[in-house]
Parts: sequence; C-alpha cells; structure tokens
Amino acid sequence: MHWTERLITTKSEGGKYNLFTFFCLYIAQSLPMTFFSTALQVTMRQASFSLSAIAMLQLIKLPWVVKFLWAPMVDKYCNTMANFKKCIFWSEGIYAFLILFVGHLDLEKDFFFIITLIIISLIASATQDIATDALAVLSFSKKDKGLVNSMQSLGSFSATLIGSGVLLALLQKFGWHYVLPFLALFVMIAIIPLWRNKKLKIQTQQQTTPVSMADFLWFFTRRSIWKQIGFLCLYYAGIIGSLSMLRPYLVDLGYSMQEIGFMSGILGSAMACVASIVSGHLISSLGRFFTRRLVAFISLGATLFLSFMAMGTPSYAMVITGVSLIWLCYGLSSVVVYTTSMDNVRPGREGTDFTVQIVITHFVGILLSLISGRVADTFGYCNLFLFESMLAVASLIYVFLMFKKETSSRQV
Repeated sequence: MHWTERLITTKSEGGKYNLFTFFCLYIAQSLPMTFFSTALQVTMRQASFSLSAIAMLQLIKLPWVVKFLWAPMVDKYCNTMANFKKCIFWSEGIYAFLILFVGHLDLEKDFFFIITLIIISLIASATQDIATDALAVLSFSKKDKGLVNSMQSLGSFSATLIGSGVLLALLQKFGWHYVLPFLALFVMIAIIPLWRNKKLKIQTQQQTTPVSMADFLWFFTRRSIWKQIGFLCLYYAGIIGSLSMLRPYLVDLGYSMQEIGFMSGILGSAMACVASIVSGHLISSLGRFFTRRLVAFISLGATLFLSFMAMGTPSYAMVITGVSLIWLCYGLSSVVVYTTSMDNVRPGREGTDFTVQIVITHFVGILLSLISGRVADTFGYCNLFLFESMLAVASLIYVFLMFKKETSSRQV
C-alpha cells in the first residue's frame, strides 16, 4: 500500500488527529529545554555571568539523560488510557507552573534557585516524554509507527527552530519576564489535543511479570537486543560527530554568528523537519529494511561531501549544501532510530525499553562529540570529516550484515 493511501486510511480512523496530538506533545516537551539551553546562555552573558556559571547550564539536561531510572515506575502506573492522560496532564501542569514561576524570578539574584527549578521542571518534562513514548507504542500499529515517529522528530526539530530562533528574538525584544509566561502558556495549550482526543485507543498488552524498578537492567539480558544496541551506537554516529563540530568549523571559515545562526539554527532545523516527514513516509511505504539501508547510504554521502568541502576553502553555496545535507541526514536517521526502537520493546515495558534505547544514543552522542573535538583539534576538519565518513561506512556495513529482509513482512 502506498503511503498516501495508508495515510488516507489512517485519517478515516482519526489517525490524522492522533498524529497531530503527538506532534503537540513532542514539541511541548522539547521547546522549553531548547530555550533554556540556548537562549538562556545569551541572557546570562549579557548580564555578565562568568563562563563557568554559564557552563552549569549543562546540568539542566541531566534529567533527560537519567530518565530511564524512573521509566519503570511510569510503565507500572500507565496501564490504561485514563492513567496515561493523567500522567501527561500532571507532568505538563507541573512543567508549566515551574516555568511560569521561574519567569517571575530575577536571574542575577536567584540564579541557583532558578537552575534548581529548571532541573525539577525538566524531570516533569522527561516523565511526560516517557509516558508519551509508551502511549505512541501502544496507540499505533507497526505499519504506522514510522508516521508517529516522524511527528516525534518533527516536534523536536521544530522546537529547535523556534527555541533558538523565534524565542531568542522575542527574548531580546521583550525580556525574560514576558517570554517565560508565554512559554508556560504554550506548554498547557499543547496538551489540549490530547484532552479533546476521544478516538485515541491503546492496544492492551499482556504482562507476564509485574513491572519493577530494575526493569531497565533486564532490558539488556535479552540476547536478541544486542543487534539493536549495536545499531543504536553506529547508525548516525558519523552524523552526530559532524554536527558537533559544524558550528566551530563555520566560525573558523569566517562566518558571523548571525550567518551561523541562520545556516545551522534555521536552515538546518528546517531541513531536519522536512526530512522527518519524508523518513516517516519512507518507512511506511518501503518498510524498515530498505529505509534503513537507503538512509545509511545518504548519510555516507553527506559525510563524504563534508570531507571534500573541508579540503579547501569552500564557497558559500557549498557550505549551504553541506549544512543542509548533514541536517537532512540527521532528520532521516532520527525517525529510523525511533521507529526501530519502538519495535524492540517488551509488553508492559514500552516506556522503559524505548527510553533506555534513546538514552544509549544520547550517551554515544556525548562520547562522539568529545572524540570529534579532539580529532578536529589534532588533525584538522578535513581529517575529522574523513573519520566521520569511516563511521558512516561502518554503519552501512553493519546494517547490511546484521539486518536481513524477512519474507513474511516488508516492515522489518
């Protein structure tokens, strides 16, 4: 079935509104964190904060790195649609209230208190994310999981575009105390589609054993899961490493912060948004097997293009092409990673298992960013992108060797 026919079929069953519902949930959880981790740096620097104080902002991302610790508790509670909605509504309510409260504080006088409140608010946000991911797994059939994961990726990249672009401009014009209440209001408005959605249903899953807090550890005891873990570590390793050094590379090419903001923040995020939609449709029409290979090929091409570009002084057109390609591949790859991760969850542990897999990609991303910085510093950008190309080759080979097409289904 062609993806447009599939979307029409899903639409008749309320699927279009279901996809919109999840898009709203994913952008609601991502936008404030994007804003706090980017725009807040500008405000602090303008207020003459030290660089060491600004570096403390990295702590606010901690809840999203360790959220697997309380994911089993969310799975244990969320066993009906009503419980899913309660968990998401309460998480978003706490999230919005703390954002609103932070907006009434003075950044210079209450800095450490503000950081504490932001961390607590992001714990609520991470809890919403766990529940939303589990709900997505249970609400969509296997053939439609590519579409809902395109909404997840689209929401994340849209949040990057708005948080590092639109809200930054509003912050500079209106100030901290006006933007934060607007952000809190947006978070609450974004859960209205879920509240109004009466057609969203979950597939009941039979739990063989009770959910426990140690369930995230048992995830690794399945022999079959290690093929997926290798995939998570390799699949967009070359893309992540290239992106981590993209902005410094543009700085060294002589581009201004405004130009870099446009190329990486606006153009790049927009390309990733488009790619997210395309990737979801590719998975629905071609299946996981072919899409996984196709995106791996495209990612290799993007890293090779960056390697070629870094051999000399590239033209503006080449830079725009390179930035667009690498963000395009990031959007394509993200949906493939999310969708295959949803395929590898245990009944009753959907939130836990999906969260563990995404956290693995976060840890690998952090490690690759550190390695990429050292490689670029020691050997230069051209050799860095060649190194990322080798990672892309390794990913492509891994995909071809480890994942075989199953004749019984096009979706594997």
